[in-house]
Amino acid sequence: MLKAGIVGLPNVGKSTLFNAVTRSHKAAAENYPFCTIEPNLGVVTVPDSRLDALAKVTGTPRVIPAAIEFVDIAGLVAGASRGEGLGNKFLSHIREVDALVHVVRCFDDPDIHHVTGSVAPVRDIDIVVTELVTADLETVHKRLEKVGRDAKRGDKTALAEETLLRKLEPHLNAGNPAATLARSPEESHMARHFFLLTDKPTLFAANVRESELTSGDRHPHVRAVCEYARAHQGCDTLVFCAQLESDLADLTPEEAAEYLETLRVAGGGGGELIRRTCQLLGLRTFFTFNDTETRAWTVAAGATAPQAAGRVHTDFERGFIKAEAVPWQHLVEAGSIAHARERGHYRVEGREYVVRDGDVLLFKFHV
Repeated sequence: MLKAGIVGLPNVGKSTLFNAVTRSHKAAAENYPFCTIEPNLGVVTVPDSRLDALAKVTGTPRVIPAAIEFVDIAGLVAGASRGEGLGNKFLSHIREVDALVHVVRCFDDPDIHHVTGSVAPVRDIDIVVTELVTADLETVHKRLEKVGRDAKRGDKTALAEETLLRKLEPHLNAGNPAATLARSPEESHMARHFFLLTDKPTLFAANVRESELTSGDRHPHVRAVCEYARAHQGCDTLVFCAQLESDLADLTPEEAAEYLETLRVAGGGGGELIRRTCQLLGLRTFFTFNDTETRAWTVAAGATAPQAAGRVHTDFERGFIKAEAVPWQHLVEAGSIAHARERGHYRVEGREYVVRDGDVLLFKFHV
């Protein structure tokens, strides 16, 4: 299962957000730095209205949503790349995740300690990014030493790696994340083996007060984060209130909806964060059903039908023959499986078929 790591400075709302999206109280959320030391792991279900619509057509008694994993990682401070705070441990935990949700504090509260003494979102982001870039520079230098010897002998793979590393070195030296370096698809594939921290897809999460949610990106702190995210990392920003999400997690869906209505807020940010994280991880959702359940699954973008079959069961991939596929909306519009077949919405796909988001798949296999 792919993992998204929640990162940021201490006391910005990471653990509160983690507890909210995982609907748990695994992570300590206290008013002092480093209340999280070991990372907390939680599996969360992905909200998907398509699943309920499909279940009405398939008539199954059980609905099982897709799931992804969130990791609450200890807060970082300046000097982490040199081992300050929980630096080395923090960085090693980041290496193990597939994408980053970078939480930025965008509210002032004298009762909640700020590790630098004041709230300044862009400065706070720079502290985190600088430490990640510094760690990546060290990784690049070590990798250059390693491939340099093979490159001198004329090894083609080593020569290609060395060329890319030489491009990355000045880019990182200028304080830029590795993800923003222009490169070919082949170079991007090669860079995956470098395991650079700043090459991970990132979503910024601007944590505001409950009363400031309706102001959105008009809030000066939020606007600063949005502008930084677009200009320096080419990524998006989600505005949320960690405390509100924590409160909503303890309510029933009906109570939560009523509470949000009183606040004049369209919906909680937890579900949106999960959906956006799925997109960040490059996941595509497909659906299956049988007599007992309708279920959502996720695969990486570009996955073929046999690979999707393997998510359901290894035998399905090993003995894959074909897949029957129908777009979810066509099945729902038809109102029944029989009508969808009559209208010609079902297709038979082979081994080379690339799964599309929203496909409903029935696998044929023989082992």
